[in-house]
Amino acid sequence: MANLKEIRIRITSVESTKQITSAMKLVAASKLKRAQDAITTMRPYAEKLGEILQDISSGNSNEDNVYGEQRDEQKVLLIPISSNRGLCGAFNANVIKRCNLLLDTEYKNQHAKKNVHFFTVGKKVSEHFKKHGYNVIASHDEIWDDLSWENVIPIAESILEMFKEGNYDRINLVYNEFVNAATQKLNNEQFLPIIDKAADGESNKDYIMEPSSEVIIGELIPKTLKTQFYKALLDSLASEHGARMTAMHLATDNADALVKDLKLTYNKARQTAITNEIIEIVSGADAM
Repeated sequence: MANLKEIRIRITSVESTKQITSAMKLVAASKLKRAQDAITTMRPYAEKLGEILQDISSGNSNEDNVYGEQRDEQKVLLIPISSNRGLCGAFNANVIKRCNLLLDTEYKNQHAKKNVHFFTVGKKVSEHFKKHGYNVIASHDEIWDDLSWENVIPIAESILEMFKEGNYDRINLVYNEFVNAATQKLNNEQFLPIIDKAADGESNKDYIMEPSSEVIIGELIPKTLKTQFYKALLDSLASEHGARMTAMHLATDNADALVKDLKLTYNKARQTAITNEIIEIVSGADAM
């Protein structure tokens, strides 16, 4: 059994860690409130725009709609979205695992030909895929320093331009969608080309376009795609804070349980030491 001094040092260490995890939980809860308000406000608008975008793209025969062009998927771009920091459970690991699963299944042939590239957002995925030798064409970890519509626009425009120029035939977003503080849903979402609802057998709404379809394609569709990308980032941010709050809550509870066990062990060791001292005194007195 460890001596009393070692147990006291360990109790102090665990209690110190408990204070840190408890403080981190409160900080994450505070940040989560702001992030949750942002995504819950944004989501209905973004989802409705997404529905309209799919309907317009599916029902539009204009060949100028390059964003809805269905191509043979030779070149694929994956956009994994993670956090810059850890201590949030399996939040980042799940994104990496889903990307690896896509490489082994859906995009196995493209990966074998080295035609799957990565456009990373977040230090955790950037470090992982660069370290393991994957083709990372760009990293935008700095976006988490100040996530705003103005800062997202240039990143989204560069993605749209790569698809428009034919550099990639399909672009997927891999991110955590915020459900609630304790639950995040891992999404593998087709970003480009726009999903053709007619091809999936879904009925299309008949829209009367004003102004012309050319203006709609040239202005509304790119703006809607940027909104979808911004929504994915907001979802990921809220999910990160929720995952970190949950992880720190569990860590604090585990520290509590460990301190109780250590104090019980300490009391047992102290009682054993006292009993041994009494036995030694009594034995010495008997000997005299």
